[in-house]
Amino acid sequence: MDNLIRIEEIGLNLDADESLLKAKIAEILALPVSEILSYQVVKRAVDSRKKSSIIFVYSVEVQVKDIKAIKTWNVRYRVRRQTPYIYEIKPASPLRKRPIIVGSGPSGLFAALALAQAGLKPLLVERGQDIDSRLEAVNQFFKTGQLNPESNIQFGEGGAGTFSDGKLYTLINDPRSHYVFSQLVAAGAPATILTSATPHIGTDQLRAVVKNLRRQIIELGGEVLFNTALTDLEIKDHKIVAAIFNKVDRLETDHLILATGHSARDTYEMLYRNQVEILAKPFAIGLRIEHWREEINKSQYGSFWNHQKLGAAKYKLVEHVAGERSVYTFCMCPGGLVVAAASEAGGVVTNGMSYYSQSGNNSNSALLVPVLPSDFGSDHPLSGIAFQRFWEQKAYEAGGSNYQAPAQLVGDFLAGRVSTKLGRVKPTYLPGVKLTSLDTCLPDYVIRSLKKALPLMARKISAFADPEALLTGIETRSSSPVRLTRNSNCQSNITGLYPCGEGAGYAGGIVSSALDGLTVAEAIMHH
Repeated sequence: MDNLIRIEEIGLNLDADESLLKAKIAEILALPVSEILSYQVVKRAVDSRKKSSIIFVYSVEVQVKDIKAIKTWNVRYRVRRQTPYIYEIKPASPLRKRPIIVGSGPSGLFAALALAQAGLKPLLVERGQDIDSRLEAVNQFFKTGQLNPESNIQFGEGGAGTFSDGKLYTLINDPRSHYVFSQLVAAGAPATILTSATPHIGTDQLRAVVKNLRRQIIELGGEVLFNTALTDLEIKDHKIVAAIFNKVDRLETDHLILATGHSARDTYEMLYRNQVEILAKPFAIGLRIEHWREEINKSQYGSFWNHQKLGAAKYKLVEHVAGERSVYTFCMCPGGLVVAAASEAGGVVTNGMSYYSQSGNNSNSALLVPVLPSDFGSDHPLSGIAFQRFWEQKAYEAGGSNYQAPAQLVGDFLAGRVSTKLGRVKPTYLPGVKLTSLDTCLPDYVIRSLKKALPLMARKISAFADPEALLTGIETRSSSPVRLTRNSNCQSNITGLYPCGEGAGYAGGIVSSALDGLTVAEAIMHH
């Protein structure tokens, strides 16, 4: 099919059979049903704006017998010429040494996969453990509070996204997105991610996907090493010559991809010492808020709250608070868990995680407030890291200095009271929470903004400021606090050094990170 007709906004009632789409398509195009050769659903979304009449909204791509038979056209449909991502590799010259990728998150994995498919036999190194060993370390931390600083929610195979909801939402209009999704499905992700408007894999299924991507890289001639931390660089005449791992292992390379994620603080300190250009950048900090999943479902879906086709309800909120900073929700995890995401001793960090079923009792999201380099108290490029660390240590102290997280009921938080007992919402955070006041865990301007925003958000979702909802602190790793500068060839001020992905400041999520990994890999292929 050279040309497809893309039709947007076809609505079907919740209980309607999807087979009715063909008749709807024919009606929209003013053609007999017999003229419709085939159609494919490319997106399905829930429209719950009218709680009394929730519908599914479809986007489809259609092939008809004769496109000239369509007499009139409107904004709902248009001809779409297929522009698939053609993975054609044409290196300008053979590489003298194999490329090395540091970090096995989405950007590192997809950079390694692309380079392996190009026959360049990349080496992918990861400071943390393989996924199975990493899972044991994470569960041990949840049970005992014994943190492994090299293998945890942040570090290890698959990166921080492995222990998340596995969200694949992106606003990036890039033809390579379909390639990324297709590779994920081929590695075991559910095929529904190809059509859902809010696709997710879930942490349980994502673990298998990551392992299958690793196997594919190895089968294509690549190599993967775990427990291998980048500890230094060897630079000559502003060019990368070699990378030093675990302080003793020297590997020569002309092309080093830095896909280290947003929490590799010691790595960024090492890069700074080696005069790699780094800039402080804005990010956001705040708390995790947990509600009963049932209450969020009722707020979003009304009388259809337990309809079998709808699943756990999602939300995305933002409030521009008069006289304070904006507040927004981030990384919403329907039917999910609040998890311990510390990667350094003496700090408490929270994140959210869901399994594919999204069937947990609670739903949670981050509740964040932007912070700027001017808030960090220093002009140093790594001042954002120091800012994060300071508040994480405050949260650690407030939680009892044992990796329990400080927590407070929403009603008490708004009233300025210390929480002394839980309400209906039971915490999911392990190794546990300590009820207290969260006022000392974040800057005053963040606390003020959150307190003003919560009642305003409840105007949109009635359950949002439920007095018995639970706030758990703190969330500081929403995005990287640094940006590593790079030129049009994706190289830093050090030739052959390629900053990549979320940690380097060029992505914000699984899909955008994977796409940036492809961008950097392509730069190396054609170098």
